[in-house]
Amino acid sequence: MPPLVGIVGYRGYSGAELVRILERHPRVTPVLLEHREEATAAPRTLGKSGPRHAPCTPEAVLAEGISVVFLATPPDVSMELAPAMLAAGARVVDLSGAFRLRTPAAYSAWYHETHTQPELLAEAAYGLPEFCRERIPAARLVANPGCYPTAANLAIRPLLDAGVVDRAAGIVCDAKSGVSGAGRKPTLKTSFCEVAGNFSAYSVLDHRHVPEVLMISGLEEREFSFTAQLLPVDRGILETIYFRTARPTSAEDLLALYAERYAGETFIRLYPAGHLPDLHAVAHTNYCDIGVVVDTATGRAVVVSAIDNLVKGAAGQAIQNMNLMLGYPEPEGLL
Repeated sequence: MPPLVGIVGYRGYSGAELVRILERHPRVTPVLLEHREEATAAPRTLGKSGPRHAPCTPEAVLAEGISVVFLATPPDVSMELAPAMLAAGARVVDLSGAFRLRTPAAYSAWYHETHTQPELLAEAAYGLPEFCRERIPAARLVANPGCYPTAANLAIRPLLDAGVVDRAAGIVCDAKSGVSGAGRKPTLKTSFCEVAGNFSAYSVLDHRHVPEVLMISGLEEREFSFTAQLLPVDRGILETIYFRTARPTSAEDLLALYAERYAGETFIRLYPAGHLPDLHAVAHTNYCDIGVVVDTATGRAVVVSAIDNLVKGAAGQAIQNMNLMLGYPEPEGLL
């Protein structure tokens, strides 16, 4: 029998995307874990093709023999549940920001809350496979990256590693997201009348995803300006990243750097020089698409990075991490 994997928060957008992908995964069987008021409900099924249900309790996880639990929950709930799931013998992939940063002080500074599980924060592996793959297979707890940092780091890190960015001139990341990135819980800002036909910036200069970009890229905060903006679409992230080159270079040169760094990486797609990705190209996929334009005369360069915020930015990347943890081929169930 294939290993069982549990999903907490399956009614949210990222959780529902997890269920959608896992139901077609050839090597695992999903179980929907009922949290809080439904935690005492008896396990049940939804027809012949519906996934199994079980209470979200350590006892149920242990009894069912669940191998991996996905937490598609807010950070405070993830901090509550992760220790119990680990104690029950399951490994955990957390889709919230609860375990992404390295210290309780950093978490408090950016999330404006006290971290209640500092030991697990120190233990968690950051789950951006393209740069952090070595720690993921043996990890008990994987912190799935935020959607904005995923698109940003995949675009920025290879250029910084190659030394082609004039860091003194800074990097500007103009990031736009579909409304599902805000989660399913209704708010005034994400209501139809506020979003339709509109376009707005938010969390300017203090977005909680910024420290993830700094942590993986190696940038200092003073070198990186990030603005998040809300698009009137349901899903997708498109980031337009501006910088100056440290030496004369061309779009072809930068693409060659990307091609070398991402050789063998299934989920990175590079566009020919002068061609740029858009949201339609990545919707409902686990790809990150990257395109580059360079003005060689002035040293100005622009990189455009596009992902689906619910797949590569959340559920798809979480399943990449699960595949690594369970020893499966990384693209399994995602192509």
